[in-house]
Amino acid sequence: MSKLVRLFSLIFIISFALMYLTSHMNSSQGYTSGNVLNVYNWGDYIDPDLIKKFEKETGIKVIYETFDSNEAMMTKISQGGTSYDISVPSEYAISKMKEENLLLPLDQSKLPNLKYIDKRFMDLSFDPKNQYSIPYFWGTVGIVYNPKMLGGKEIKSWNDLWDPEFKNQIFLVDGAREVMGMGLNSLHYSLNETNEERLLEAKNKLDKLTPNVKAIIGDEIKLLIANEEAAIGVTWSGEAADIMWENEDIDYVVPEEGSNLWFDNMVIPKSAQNVEGAHKFINFMLDPENAAQNAEYIGYSTPNAKALEYMPEEMTSDERFYPSPELTERLEVYDNLGKKMLAHYNDLFLEFKMHRK
Repeated sequence: MSKLVRLFSLIFIISFALMYLTSHMNSSQGYTSGNVLNVYNWGDYIDPDLIKKFEKETGIKVIYETFDSNEAMMTKISQGGTSYDISVPSEYAISKMKEENLLLPLDQSKLPNLKYIDKRFMDLSFDPKNQYSIPYFWGTVGIVYNPKMLGGKEIKSWNDLWDPEFKNQIFLVDGAREVMGMGLNSLHYSLNETNEERLLEAKNKLDKLTPNVKAIIGDEIKLLIANEEAAIGVTWSGEAADIMWENEDIDYVVPEEGSNLWFDNMVIPKSAQNVEGAHKFINFMLDPENAAQNAEYIGYSTPNAKALEYMPEEMTSDERFYPSPELTERLEVYDNLGKKMLAHYNDLFLEFKMHRK
């Protein structure tokens, strides 16, 4: 028994010593809870030089962790094991996090650079008055295609995808809202449609697309399209930019009927330990020159109107990634339709996938 007690005592002493050593090392480097910022973001979604610049300007040490899905991010934040000061969820996740009381309201008086955000991207349905979130990057859902593989044909409309000549040439992203939205948009209906007759009409039209669909896939769509495994893909503009970087023959179009307008926004989780530092970080990322640098590094579209002045014209004038106001008026964000309706969308999407078999 005495040996067991001595063993536990030894373990306790070693654990305490390690905790003390870690705390001492952090303190000696100037890292305390007040000047450490825990950032939880998508992988490869910030210019590392900007993190170094922020640390140098503020004296705040950034601890940077990444996630690969909104669901994984929300689960980890809701469990509360790690206190994150900043996260970057997508618009539909922000709605859910608000419902689950996982976010702190922002103090916009501490965000003077907020004035540089394009007003088109503020006060949207998922976060009225931007009480909880600030736009970080934005984009669209559209069509990537290889004109060389299509005999020079151009694609301008969702309805072009039903061309019989495109048999077995289309990859679809594996997302219920994206694929059902494509069907709804092709009929000039809203992406947030809840009318049962219209939803069934869209699903039945998608069934007729089946001969043209080679596969319904996830992230591998980038590699497969770039490697010309198929001529056409339905995906997000950020993915499209990556594909076009790999294969210069690829083009991207936002269909003329309209599409989804997606956002990734900066938020402060409710468990944040450094709320003051979090506001400083958000305001730093809203600085036009920093936002421009970040957009050039990542290749996604910045919502910062002033930042466009610091970016190459060939980027900002590319209407595939910076659509005209006329087109953005035809774009919609995904509303939170509620669990019951979202489950119905998933069921219809599953029926479409089963129809292919």
